[in-house]
Amino acid sequence: MRRMLDTAYAAAGGIAALSILGICLLVSAQVMLNILARLGGPDLSFTIPSYADFSGFFLATATFMAMAYTLRAGNHIRVNLLVQNLPERPRWIFEIFTLSLGALTAGYATYFTASLLGESYHYGDMSTGIVAVPLWIPQLGMVGGLGLLTIAFLDTLIEAISVRAPVLLDAGSE
Repeated sequence: MRRMLDTAYAAAGGIAALSILGICLLVSAQVMLNILARLGGPDLSFTIPSYADFSGFFLATATFMAMAYTLRAGNHIRVNLLVQNLPERPRWIFEIFTLSLGALTAGYATYFTASLLGESYHYGDMSTGIVAVPLWIPQLGMVGGLGLLTIAFLDTLIEAISVRAPVLLDAGSE
């Protein structure tokens, strides 16, 4: 089970990285086309249709798919000023509380984002750009990322309860 979850988190992180790469490639291509238009005049003026929309879709996918991976890697931005000075037992209790709250919040967000996806699919909602895209397609990344984040919170909570010690270490402070 541990290997399967870690593989899922890593795969989601890979999808996030590919989404960032997609943004870079798409925006770079449009910049090159803009340079070509400036150098060659109106006859060489081209635009990638809906490139800003697609970049936004990639950004949403990257953001939501990276959440579970960064939580498990200890790379989420956290406030450690208070927590790092606590003894281990109160730090563990605080971690149990925050992981429980995070799991509830992520589960709540997953439920309502999945409801939004269902409505978008049911009503046939489309993006408003030059290239009309069914909105449920980019919303899949949001729902998948939030669902995996909920699982990651629960996974980490169960791990913290079973080892009876804090398990989230801040990767940035070591």
